[in-house]
Amino acid sequence: MEPRLDYFGHPLAGKVLRHLNTAGKLVSDSTLPETVQELVKIRASQINGCGFCTDMHTKDATHAGETAQRLHLVATWREATVFTEAELAALEVAEQGTRIADAAGGVTDEAWRDAAKHFDEDQLVALISLLAVINAYNRVNVVNQQPAGDYQPGQFG
Repeated sequence: MEPRLDYFGHPLAGKVLRHLNTAGKLVSDSTLPETVQELVKIRASQINGCGFCTDMHTKDATHAGETAQRLHLVATWREATVFTEAELAALEVAEQGTRIADAAGGVTDEAWRDAAKHFDEDQLVALISLLAVINAYNRVNVVNQQPAGDYQPGQFG
């Protein structure tokens, strides 16, 4: 598969990506646990069919010490026993927040209340922001048909 265009090399895209990267850096520097951040990015990328981001974030998570078992179970997280209650709550918000067009009203009050049991307000803001950023990246890569498989951890800084 070849990308439709050299999005990452285009001057306008570079300007757009700098803003997305800045937003992503603010989230990654937040108090939302890094493990939760990676799980959320992986799940949203799976839902959106973004091979590029799924490749990137599973490799980044592995590099950070995540286990293969947990990574293999992200797609079926509801049936998995390897995630904490906080991680499950974040994955539920991530799934509902990514499938926003499929759900009447987006994230349910029940899912939000469950997440609020585990995360403070700053972390909830980071979770919402993370979903916005990863869904934007997914859309760029899916629309452009960005190939997956060659990413190396730390490749983008």
